[in-house]
Amino acid sequence: MLILAVVVIAAANVLINRLGHALYVPVCVTAAAALLLIARRSGITWDELGLGRSSVRRGLRWGLCLIAAVLVVYLVGLAVPFTRAAFHDERAVGLPGAQLAFRVLVRVPLGTVLLEEIAFRGVLWAMLRRRWGAACATTVSSVLFGLWHIQPSQGLTRANAAVGAVFGTGGHAVAVAVAAAVVGTALAGVVFCELRRRSGSLIPPVALHCALNSVGYALAWAVGR
Repeated sequence: MLILAVVVIAAANVLINRLGHALYVPVCVTAAAALLLIARRSGITWDELGLGRSSVRRGLRWGLCLIAAVLVVYLVGLAVPFTRAAFHDERAVGLPGAQLAFRVLVRVPLGTVLLEEIAFRGVLWAMLRRRWGAACATTVSSVLFGLWHIQPSQGLTRANAAVGAVFGTGGHAVAVAVAAAVVGTALAGVVFCELRRRSGSLIPPVALHCALNSVGYALAWAVGR
C-alpha cells in the first residue's frame, strides 16, 4: 500500500504540471481522496492521519497561532525595503480580483495545500511512522516533498524578482534555483512534519501552509498594484 501511495503521488505530480489550470483543483482533490482511501484500506486510523476528533481543539489553537505569526512576519517583510522585493511575483501581478480570490480561497487551500498535506504529512507520514518510526517518516516524506517541487520551481527565476536577482536567469542559474527550492521545501517539510507530530493533528501544517501561500499571493498582488 505504501508503494501504491507513492505511485499516486507521482502520477498526481505529472498530471498537475501538464494539464491546464482548470483541472488543477479536481486532480488534487481526487488524488487526496485516493490517498485517504489507500491509507484507510491499509488499516491507518484517522488519529494516525492527524484527522481524528481528539486532536481538533489542539490543532485549531496551533493553527490560529501559526496564521497570526505568518501575518506578522509578512507585514514586517513588506515594510522593510530590503525584503520587499521578495513580494514582486509575476504569478500574482496583474491578476484580476476574481482570479486572485479563486487562487487564494480555492486553488491554494483545496488544491495545493489539501493534496500536499494529505500526501506528505498525512498518508505517507502515517504509513512510514507505523513501520519505521517518526524520524524515518519525517525524513522520507520531507525529501519526497522537496522533490515534488522540482517541476513548479523551474520558473522561479523568471516569476520572482528577488529569486532572479540572487540566482540570475540563465540555464545554470535555473538549475541552482531549482536545487535551492528542493532543499528549502524539504526543510519546510521537516517543520510541517514536526508540527504534525507535536500537535497530533494535521490542522497546524495545513494552517501554516495555507497562510504562507495564500497570504503571500495576496500581498504580492497588492505590491504589484
